[in-house]
Amino acid sequence: MRKIISKQSEAKRRKRNQIIVGIILVVVMFGSVFGVVVGNFGTSENSDDKIIYNGVEFFKSNNYWVANIGGVDFVFRYNPKEVNYIDGEVDSLNKYIGEPIYVYSEDEISRLEIYQNLQKVAGRIQDACFEKCEKDLPVKTCEERFIIIQESNETNIIQNESCVFITGKKEDLVKITDEFLYKAIGLIN
Repeated sequence: MRKIISKQSEAKRRKRNQIIVGIILVVVMFGSVFGVVVGNFGTSENSDDKIIYNGVEFFKSNNYWVANIGGVDFVFRYNPKEVNYIDGEVDSLNKYIGEPIYVYSEDEISRLEIYQNLQKVAGRIQDACFEKCEKDLPVKTCEERFIIIQESNETNIIQNESCVFITGKKEDLVKITDEFLYKAIGLIN
């Protein structure tokens, strides 16, 4: 059986609960702000978390290097000082703007590195197969913008028509992919 409560005491109880919830929210908000302020006093900026390369500032965030280039945030696993500087030229990023880009990769992390960075400028990005396919993917050639990432004993970044071939040992493919992106952006030659 429920106790009969008057409208006046019900309103009083509701108002009291609202005040309690309000006070709790204010305490949480001030506590959060205070925690951020106090936390920032205790940290010093680590010079290993920030570099400037060719006039572009890179900062480390969650084990990634982030750089704002031309108003676009690009994210890399390796900063430009950590790549190998492989000879060869590739098309500039301007050639990718608004264009469909096809990607074939034998390394998932490298594929994600391409998607994460080029999706910001491309018309669209899609997985595809090069010349022949065993998967249910479209087959593309070098007539379209195509990035092919493959394992190989040779380390290369080769532009052939509209195709870019990124090859190397499995453990180096992400670093080579980052180097390709730096070349396309124009940070390294």
